[in-house]
Amino acid sequence: MAVARRGPDLRSVGSWVLYDLANTIFALGVVGRYFPQWLTAVDQPDSALALVEAAAGGLVIFLAPWAGARSDAKGARVPTLRVTTLLAVGAAAALAAGSVTATLILLGIALVGFNVGSVVYDALLVDVSTPSNRGRISGLGVGIGYIGSFIGLGIGVVTLDVLDWSFAATFKTLALAFLLFALPAFFFIREPQIEVTPAPRLHEVAIRIIASWRKARHYDGMVRFLLSRFLYTDAINTLIGGFLTIFVIRELGLDGQTVTLLLGLAIAAASVGALVAGRFVEAHGPLRVLRVALFIWMIAIASGVVAAVTGETGIAWLIGLLGGVALGATWTADRVLMTRLSPPRHLGEFYGLYATVGRFATILGPLTWALIVDVLGWGRRVAMGALIIFIAFGWLSLRRVDDSERDWPPEDQLVLSGNPAPQR
Repeated sequence: MAVARRGPDLRSVGSWVLYDLANTIFALGVVGRYFPQWLTAVDQPDSALALVEAAAGGLVIFLAPWAGARSDAKGARVPTLRVTTLLAVGAAAALAAGSVTATLILLGIALVGFNVGSVVYDALLVDVSTPSNRGRISGLGVGIGYIGSFIGLGIGVVTLDVLDWSFAATFKTLALAFLLFALPAFFFIREPQIEVTPAPRLHEVAIRIIASWRKARHYDGMVRFLLSRFLYTDAINTLIGGFLTIFVIRELGLDGQTVTLLLGLAIAAASVGALVAGRFVEAHGPLRVLRVALFIWMIAIASGVVAAVTGETGIAWLIGLLGGVALGATWTADRVLMTRLSPPRHLGEFYGLYATVGRFATILGPLTWALIVDVLGWGRRVAMGALIIFIAFGWLSLRRVDDSERDWPPEDQLVLSGNPAPQR
């Protein structure tokens, strides 16, 4: 029998939001901006980054559902968040300190820790919000989180351009900043006490993934949403996973400072887009906001292709402006839609599927890019066009999804073992 829950305390909310800031330092500062620059500096092909991201994505496919299901069973997600974050921080701190091969392996390790941690972090949204303010909290996390992107860019500007430090020192500084802002989430997010069930073992992952997919089929709109998420995440994660930086450097000829300004514009736009989208999610529902965001994505990517074809690099600024707005709105609406479609009892488990489709996309997207650019030799403009096609099919797949609030039966409710700690 479910026990009524009190609203989350402000310290939990603030710590959860700060973690979003922390992980964007890694996502943009390391993966999206300075690792691709290091890659071009050591004259490595696009496929080097693609293979690392694909390999990491393959591991996350198995680890993410396992981590999500264990967090559901144990009733505690924060311990897993601590371990995965420390793994990502440790690997990121050692980047560029050794050989190219060692650095690529370390990036893969950091990506595994980061992405498995994101599964339990996203699932914590229900513990730091209520149904009435979930859109705003999600938007606040994304919006404030993008301050971390500014911090990540700023660290690189200071260490590389002002202090003339090495890439290795820059990555160490970025890793330290990631850890610093993640610490409050380790200690101050309060989780409800729930009924503990046996946790799955790692070798049971494949069986549980299949079982989770079968279970998801019984919940209206879940499988169709996950299919759509696979398609649009394929494009988005490929871009923000470093290939946009490679595109604007090698195709548009932008220098490092201009790339930083372009990404700075994108971050500012993403912050605004996330905060505004949070309000629209509550007013109009997450599905409508998500579909609008995906349409904006298609325009943004197309502007990059036009800039490369015409040589009018000024058009590329639309990638930053429109892509930033779309990015903030996408992640704000996306995870709220997931909480609408998923029963509370299986939220962590289904967030494992949510992460799994994102990781499959992280495999397919970079490999598609590498195939088009390095194997077939069709060029990065064609690769960008392929990303538009993925988003278009994702947009179409959402047409039959219903995002109305569910009245979950008792067996799908979260079962609490006692009253949660009182608010402060």
